[in-house]
Amino acid sequence: MWGFVNPVRIEFGAGALARVADHVGGRRWALVTYDMDVFRSAAATIAEQAGLPVVTIGNIVTNPDLADLEESCAAYSRAHPKPEVIVALGGGSMIDAAKVLAASGGSFEMVKRHLVEGAPLDTSKVPPIIAVPSTAGTGSEVTSWATVWDAANGQKYSLADAALYPRVAVVDPELTLAAPRGLTLATGLDALSHALESLWNVSANPVSAVFAVEAAKEIIEVLPRLLDDLSSVELRTRQARAALFAGLAFSNTKTALAHSISYPLTLHYDVVHGIACSFTLPMVLRSVSEVRGLTREGLAAIFGPDLSRAGDRLERFLDDLGVSTDFRSYGVAPDAWSRLILDAFDGERGRNFIGTKRALMQAAGLTIDEAVQ
Repeated sequence: MWGFVNPVRIEFGAGALARVADHVGGRRWALVTYDMDVFRSAAATIAEQAGLPVVTIGNIVTNPDLADLEESCAAYSRAHPKPEVIVALGGGSMIDAAKVLAASGGSFEMVKRHLVEGAPLDTSKVPPIIAVPSTAGTGSEVTSWATVWDAANGQKYSLADAALYPRVAVVDPELTLAAPRGLTLATGLDALSHALESLWNVSANPVSAVFAVEAAKEIIEVLPRLLDDLSSVELRTRQARAALFAGLAFSNTKTALAHSISYPLTLHYDVVHGIACSFTLPMVLRSVSEVRGLTREGLAAIFGPDLSRAGDRLERFLDDLGVSTDFRSYGVAPDAWSRLILDAFDGERGRNFIGTKRALMQAAGLTIDEAVQ
């Protein structure tokens, strides 16, 4: 038995930004975006047709943190008249922040208690979200969850509810032209991780696998070329479509072990998320090379039938992009690394992983006994 659900309406293509106002539809709207010239320009384009937003939330920079979100929710709650729809214009951080605002109804404490204490969350009055991504990577425009960080206490939370799917995703590849090389690389690898992680996943299904395979194949082909030609609308479009497909894939499976490993790397070692969740992919791939069924079929479609060489191919791909697959490059000591890997299996995303501890530790060049020590 399997199923696939994704309720997000998708508008895709160069110039799609002009369609945002149609989806606002004359309603009062709140804008969540970066306080930067390029985003102010895009917001002005929307406002020409939709009218001015009743409130603009611009205090989120990256990795939405509880401290910043409290300020965001306070500003949102002061808006008068009350917004009827939220437009999230920016990267995954903006879209995730919009989901928190939508869930809060202006009451940040309700969301915080839900995240920290597991208190019930009332999402019966969540306003619709129009997601307008400016990067090609996170897939947040087609998922029902948001990542929330608590840097002060070294914690990461996931806000998840079916009511938080954006109503519409307006994907305009031209918006990604402003992304510099480092951001394009990190978000592109985040998308690759989403695709692969949805394959070695206990919730993988035939539909998610189709999206995942197409996304991974395209990213492996396009991303190196794009990084050498950042002004190419054609390559930006192909990467945006691949990232969207990866988002659709993991919107039904969530991510798995590589993401679980990544969270402490971002929290405690300041490794950018897209790098933190991708440099371990060759290691994880080697550990599932013998797994049968949908996982093997999908990976073989991407890397060829001889999966014993797939990890090496993926490692060369990352090396050519300048991304080290050696954990020591990120300031992690060997004993901390082995402990971090084992702990990742206990996380929510780690429990999605279809592989085994023994196979993963073998791929990492460790034994479980050594790791425990």
